[in-house]
Amino acid sequence: MNIVCLDMEGVLVPEIWIAFAEETGIEELKKTTREEPDYDKLMNYRLDILREHGLGLKEIQDVIARIDPLPGAKEFLDELRATTQAIILSDTFSQFAQPLMAKLGWPALFCNELIIGEDGMIEGFKMRCEKSKLTTVRALQSCGFETIAAGDSFNDLAMIEASKAGFLFRSTDSIKADYPHFPAYDEFDDLLDAIKKAL
Repeated sequence: MNIVCLDMEGVLVPEIWIAFAEETGIEELKKTTREEPDYDKLMNYRLDILREHGLGLKEIQDVIARIDPLPGAKEFLDELRATTQAIILSDTFSQFAQPLMAKLGWPALFCNELIIGEDGMIEGFKMRCEKSKLTTVRALQSCGFETIAAGDSFNDLAMIEASKAGFLFRSTDSIKADYPHFPAYDEFDDLLDAIKKAL
C-alpha cells in the first residue's frame, strides 16, 4: 500500500511568511526553511520579530485569507488523491493552514499548533513531534505503507530520503546541486507522472 507525503508551503501554496513579509515590508520575515534548516531557531527568530512590531495572529490570518494555492495545485492534488492516498506533512500551524486547506479541497494535513495569548499575540508554538516529517513517514511505514515524498526545503530532505521514492519540487538551485540523486521537478504534471511511475 502506498501513501504520498507532500510538503505544503512552496509546493502547493505560496510561502506564508514570505507573503506576510511582503505585505508588512518586514524583509527579515522572508527567511524560510530553504535558508535555515533549524526550524526551532527559525520560528523563535520569527516570533521575536512579530513581538518587536506588535503583530499577532489576526494580522497573519488576514494575509493568509488572500493567499490562493499555486496554479494547478488543487487539480494536481485532486488527480493524485483519485489515484492513491496522500497526506500533507507541514511544519506550518493549524491556525494558518485552515483557509488554505479549504481552497485545496480539505486534504489530510498533519501540522503543528501555535500558542496564542489572550491579547492575540503568538506566545510560542507546539510541535506535533520531533523531526515531524521523518517521524511521520517512519510511523506510516510501520503501519504497512510504502511512502513516496516530495518537498522543496531542507526540512523535507529526511522524509524524501526515507521514502521508497522521493522528489524535489520547485526547490532551490543550491539544494538541487547538493542533492543531485533526488529527481527534481518544477511542473505539477511532471511530478504527478513521476509519482504514478513510482506507485
